[in-house]
Formats: sequence, structure tokens, C-alpha cells
Amino acid sequence: MSLGGTDLNLVVALKALLEEGNVTRAGAKIGKSQPAMSTALARLRRHYQDELLVRVGRDYELTPFARALVPSVQQTLSSVELALDTGRRFDPATSQHRFRLTATDYALTVLGEPLLRRIGAAAPGVRLDFDSIPVDMHESDHGLMHCDALIAPRGFGFPGAHEHLFRDRFVCVADPANPRLGDGRLDLADLEALPHAVRSCGGTHVAPADRVLDELGVRRHVQVTTVGWLPLPFLVAGTDLVAVIPERLAQGVGVPLGLAVVEPPFGRVELIETLWWHPDRAGTAEHAWLRRTLTEVAAGLPPVAPVAADT
Repeated sequence: MSLGGTDLNLVVALKALLEEGNVTRAGAKIGKSQPAMSTALARLRRHYQDELLVRVGRDYELTPFARALVPSVQQTLSSVELALDTGRRFDPATSQHRFRLTATDYALTVLGEPLLRRIGAAAPGVRLDFDSIPVDMHESDHGLMHCDALIAPRGFGFPGAHEHLFRDRFVCVADPANPRLGDGRLDLADLEALPHAVRSCGGTHVAPADRVLDELGVRRHVQVTTVGWLPLPFLVAGTDLVAVIPERLAQGVGVPLGLAVVEPPFGRVELIETLWWHPDRAGTAEHAWLRRTLTEVAAGLPPVAPVAADT
């Protein structure tokens, strides 16, 4: 099929090549052989007079020109698909669709198991690819064009459409042998005296619990920083470190490690996990199904409750 002299199949191949950055994976994504994708790449290179993909070691990288093409190609093809397939239905039971989600390790830890159970029952052929959040995701909405949805805490300032998924709250975790945990509690003086393991959010974002501690004037001794929250319970176990993390992570990971989950001395501080997506993706039936599935799975999570104090 052509439009204005342009082979739309070639545009589909271009989108796959730009998104995957790999000839073989791009072919698998749209159901074409590697020789067919190599032929398409050669045609695209002649058309644009640019290499588009350059080999680096055993893989490929996009050229600067190709990277600049990504958002416009994705947006254009999405608009064409909507115009041609406005009546197309999405049947999750038979679909082989591949969704790409960008999420924090915490969101994946909380939602991963119930989400996979739901999809395994309702859409066994659907595939999920999870990516970590790039450091420049908040700078423009171009990053959202590379994924179907992004899941992260509210406050990062990501562009695009969004809605809240679920709430959590912050608690403290410490090894039961920590000398400051003699009565099963921690106060602000303990938090100031103990070494901390903290998540580095990057950029200008400050986690809600960190902001409250700063407002209270608690000067923490940070001994370890990590990219996400997930490693923190493992670092605390068997050490004198303390960490302030979401309760769902504390209960799901910290408790099996034998950590003490302690009521925070700074009161209840909430964390709101949020779903973001690019508006250009919102009109497809498969994307509507994905958003609905994510919100339903999040709604089915058990509520967080106060940690029982030792008596």
C-alpha cells in the first residue's frame, strides 16, 4: 500500500528499526525476515541519504538523524493507523501484541505478579517488555513515544496524560539486631544517628519522605545510595543501616529478609504511583485495554495499614 508515493510498509519497517535499533528484533516485531528488513533498511538509507543504523560492536546505534526522526515517525504512523483502522477491535484472548512499559523497580515489584496473573488469564499471547526510566524522560514527551505507558511516583513532572494508580506510605526498615532498635521503635534522634541507605532520584526530584525529613531538620548520614528502592532492604539486612522505603516494598521484600518494619517517627507520608502515557497512543483499542488492565490490577492491591507496634 502506498500513500503519496510512499510505501506504507516501508514506514512500518522504519518505525520498527528506529524503536528496536536492531535489524533482527525489528523484523521479529513486524513479522518480517532479517533479509527483508535489511532490504528495507537499504531503501530507507537511500531515501534519507543517512545510515540510520550504524554497527557498534555486535549491535547497532541510531545516528543523530535517526534519533531525531523517532517522534515524528511514531506520531505519523499512529495517526495513519487510527485513520485506517478506526473500527478495529482488540481481542486480548487472541492478541499477540507486544507492550513496552517503562517503570521503576518498585512499581514492577508491586504490580508485576498480579499484572502477569491477570494477563496470563485474559491475554496469554500478549508480551510485556519492561524498561527502566531514562534520566531525561521528564524533559519532553518524546520519551513517552518510545513506550506504551510509564509508571512512577507522582512528582517527577513527566509530560503527557496521566492518572493515579495506587497509594503507599513510607516506613523505616532496620535489621532486628540494630542497637538503636532496642524497644522496636525509632525516633528522629535515631534517624539522625544511624547511617542511611537511600535511593537517589536524580535530577531535581525529591522523594516525599526525604522532603519531610529535611523540613524537620534531620541531618542524615548517608552511607549508601542506589538507583532504585529495591536494593535497599538487601543492603540493610545484617548491617546498622536504616532505610526509609514504601511499605509495600518493606512487607514484600524486607519482611522475608527478616528486617524489622518500623513506624516512621515523622508521621504518615504518602507515595502516589502514577500512570503516564503519550496522548497520541490513547486512541487505540489495545492501549485502552492496557490502561484499563493496569488500573484494575492497581485497584485490587491490598490497602496499606499501620505497622503494629511492639508491646
